[in-house]
Amino acid sequence: MQRRTFLTGTLLGAALAAVPFHASTATAATAGSLTDLQKAIDGAAPGDQIVLADGTYTVPSGGAIRVSGKHGTADAPITIVAESRGGVVLRGERGFVFSDSSYVTVRDFAFRQSTTLEIPAGCTRIRLTRNDFGFTDAGSGFDWVVVRGDDVKIDRNHFHDKTTEGIFLVVDGPGSTAMAQRLHIFRNHFSDHSFAGDNGGESIRIGYSGRALSSADAVVEHNLFERCDGDPEAISVKSSDNTIRYNTVRDSRGGIVLRHGNNSRVEGNYLIGGDNGVRVYGNDHLVVNNYLGGLSDRALVIGSGTTRDHHTGETTEERRGNDACDRAVIVHNTLVGNARTLTGESRDHEPRSVIIADNLLVGSAGTLVAMGATTGFTWQSNILWGAAANGNIPSGGYRRVDPLLRQQADGIHRLSAGSPAINAATLAGQAVADDIDGQPRGGTRDIGADEYATSAPVRRPLTSADVGPDAS
Repeated sequence: MQRRTFLTGTLLGAALAAVPFHASTATAATAGSLTDLQKAIDGAAPGDQIVLADGTYTVPSGGAIRVSGKHGTADAPITIVAESRGGVVLRGERGFVFSDSSYVTVRDFAFRQSTTLEIPAGCTRIRLTRNDFGFTDAGSGFDWVVVRGDDVKIDRNHFHDKTTEGIFLVVDGPGSTAMAQRLHIFRNHFSDHSFAGDNGGESIRIGYSGRALSSADAVVEHNLFERCDGDPEAISVKSSDNTIRYNTVRDSRGGIVLRHGNNSRVEGNYLIGGDNGVRVYGNDHLVVNNYLGGLSDRALVIGSGTTRDHHTGETTEERRGNDACDRAVIVHNTLVGNARTLTGESRDHEPRSVIIADNLLVGSAGTLVAMGATTGFTWQSNILWGAAANGNIPSGGYRRVDPLLRQQADGIHRLSAGSPAINAATLAGQAVADDIDGQPRGGTRDIGADEYATSAPVRRPLTSADVGPDAS
């Protein structure tokens, strides 16, 4: 299909550089303005790329850039792009407003609005990529981006500098209980959320208490969180069947929290030098291959509950409460140098039937394991080390032996040759193909997040060069 490119601006040569090589450039529009942009969007067909000339544009009060009834295809999306990356600054109350649209991509804009950008339930396969989100924080707080549509991609954006209550990115769904399906959040940079309250300042929230039992199948991967201090939960999961993997949370108050819902996977994440690590509530989760290091509060919490299990028909207040953690598998994690390493809680309903196996727990002070009441736990082949006391871990569930960790150039402690953790993992029936570094586990696995290898890691803790608008 031949693609048309609408140029709303005067710098034709620069704009053509932003057009993919396979696109044609048959049509140029008049000088850049929001009026011309709206006309181009209204007339767009599958495959069209609409380029807005660089500049600062203020959307009039009560107005918006409307994307309504526009449908691209998988092979020919409609793309709305700034002339250069970050070169178009959108100000005013509202920016893009979507309705009844699909396969539309918005790329390279700098958003400075004062109300939420929403992808509603009637829109599918919308993509926000390589944008800079720095909405105004004037007045009361608000959530910056809210996703209710299915099959949305949020990738390679920078969300930054929020000082008031409100969330960078919220995933909800239609109605009061359903979830948006198959959202993919990847290669984004979330930084500098400094709201000082106790709740309501997450970087990402997937669901809400009323949506806890609904499956979302969201994947949150390869994102970097830095100085995300607006809430103890940087990634707050309040729905079911989600995957949180390969993210780096650095120097942040917030951690990764499975707050509501069941059957989610937390895998291969680095949480380094902040306050909180991973907290787990609900049923049938897998926490595997994570590195929790240098955290000043609780590194890993196996939560107790105000209720045993969330269920249909419970009251709003019951749903808001904590669901005790049951049947989680916590395997191949490394916890090093944290103030409080592995802890429980003391609500009415204790966690049950959790497997804690093949983990490394190393600390220089305090207590490594401080669980509250539990029922039916399996403790197996964990290694404890350091001056910290063992705590209340059962005697048959660990060995106290030096794992011979060595801190490498990226700050991560990995196994060295001769470590007693090598080939010592024993948990059967749990497929773990590779380690946190992306290196294969093989047939005989090592204890902890790292599988000993002499080759360079495939995955490392992310830096700002790996994420955001300029990421590959």
